[in-house]
Amino acid sequence: MAGSTHTVTNQPPPLVGHDVYGGDRALVEAVERHLDPALLDEARAELSALGRAAGSAQLHEWAEQADQNPPRLRTHDRYGHRVDEVDFHPAWHRLLGKGVGAGLTAAWGRPGGHVRRAAAFLVWTQVDAGTCCPLSMTHAAVPALRTDPALAAEWEPRLTSTLYERELRPARLKAGALFGMGMTEKQGGSDVRANATVARPLTEDGTYELTGHKWFCSAPMSDGFLVLARAADAAGAAREDALTCFLVPRVLEDGTRNPFRIQRLKDKLGNRSNASAEVEFDGTWARRVGEEGRGVRTIIDMVAATRLDCALGSAGLMRQAVTQAVHHCVHREAFGGKLVDKPLMRNVLADLALESEAATTLALRLAAACDDGGEQERALLRIAVPAAKYWVTKRCAPVVVEAAECLGGNGYVEESGLPRLVRESPLNSVWEGAGNVQALDLLRALRREPQALNAFLEEVGRARGADHRLDAAIKDLLTDLADLSGVEARARRLAERFALVLQGSLLVRFAPPQVADAFCAARLGGDGGAAFGTLPATLDLAAVVQRARPLA
Repeated sequence: MAGSTHTVTNQPPPLVGHDVYGGDRALVEAVERHLDPALLDEARAELSALGRAAGSAQLHEWAEQADQNPPRLRTHDRYGHRVDEVDFHPAWHRLLGKGVGAGLTAAWGRPGGHVRRAAAFLVWTQVDAGTCCPLSMTHAAVPALRTDPALAAEWEPRLTSTLYERELRPARLKAGALFGMGMTEKQGGSDVRANATVARPLTEDGTYELTGHKWFCSAPMSDGFLVLARAADAAGAAREDALTCFLVPRVLEDGTRNPFRIQRLKDKLGNRSNASAEVEFDGTWARRVGEEGRGVRTIIDMVAATRLDCALGSAGLMRQAVTQAVHHCVHREAFGGKLVDKPLMRNVLADLALESEAATTLALRLAAACDDGGEQERALLRIAVPAAKYWVTKRCAPVVVEAAECLGGNGYVEESGLPRLVRESPLNSVWEGAGNVQALDLLRALRREPQALNAFLEEVGRARGADHRLDAAIKDLLTDLADLSGVEARARRLAERFALVLQGSLLVRFAPPQVADAFCAARLGGDGGAAFGTLPATLDLAAVVQRARPLA
């Protein structure tokens, strides 16, 4: 029996047994806004089932087990044969199987597939982001493979399958497969054109032998990988103009292992349950994807898809952090009342909720543009994806850290789950091109694709006249664009403004007035400080916080 001094009081109940999807008003409204009404009943059922699973004690226990037992590299079997396998905790396989089964790699072949998957991805990130990497890579590989119809016909049914088969064997024997990616090299980093991997053609048309090193290879336990290498000339030397995309299967058709030497797994700050590796190719068989010398063009749609997933992943992390903070403050009492009712804490929570809702609303709008596929929407994505990837992922870490502080010392303790979110929060900003890469990519779109700016202005123009602060922000952005001298040094500022204007326009059109008013005041009107919790006291902050409260 516990002693009288160990009676537990004034602690919030565990946040388990709720619907992560159905309890997120901003996400539910975005799905209903962007999906064909004929699809809504089916989508609601799927997403609520996933949301209930994501809020269950069982899945959170698996997530903790996977995080606390990181993958291990096994280079050789007991007989000394090289196997280069990655061993994961069983909980990680269970989680990955759930993600695959929920259709997180199956967006491309179903109506409204990108919106439905985006909502599911945002929900799934809140369980454990480690499984999101292979899910994202597999999803994003499809458009690259479609540049070669024969390859797409062979691989796409496996990649979009809802069956997870963990064993390494020839892909033709598997009902479902996963893909990874390897572009980054030591000497190049984000500059993929500094690639030094060499691809020497073999006798069979379209096949090559790769020699080289990849500094970061995502999801090294996968069945196949998209990689970049330079095709060689007749003398076997890499050609400068021949950067090409290749498919590297993990296991060859005859059942032998393709040379794929995993040198080490990266010891990362967060994302501990997932494996990232350093790999060597030495006589590695590969199949060309797309034309020689068109590697970046071939893989660019894959990169765009993973960048949108970065924004979705960060939106999910922010939502989980805000959910935990609001839940804690609703139940915790201090200084004579509930924390959520204290004006200063309410200000902090409302400020965090604004950031979370703006991220969710923007990410789902871009997913809807992917579903549309029209020329105007593709042009919008060309600017909006790098802007969203830049800004949403940049905001994730400060949101999560501030949310942890709302729990006080409890938020600094591993059992709360917030430290795991804190460690995870910088990842999406670094992955698939860090901040400078995104800002420079946005500049590239402005210079080369004028239709992209036109599409962006048309999109934000739909809210023109609804809020004077948004109108002023659009005008200021156009003024910035009128003079592009020395623009590279202010590329981050431009990316930030593009993202904020787009978020503001969407919230003005679709969010409750209290949310839109607070966002425009603080993010566009300058009536807010550098830290969270500095919103104008005249706003209806209680309504903003109540909207962010997770529903049972």
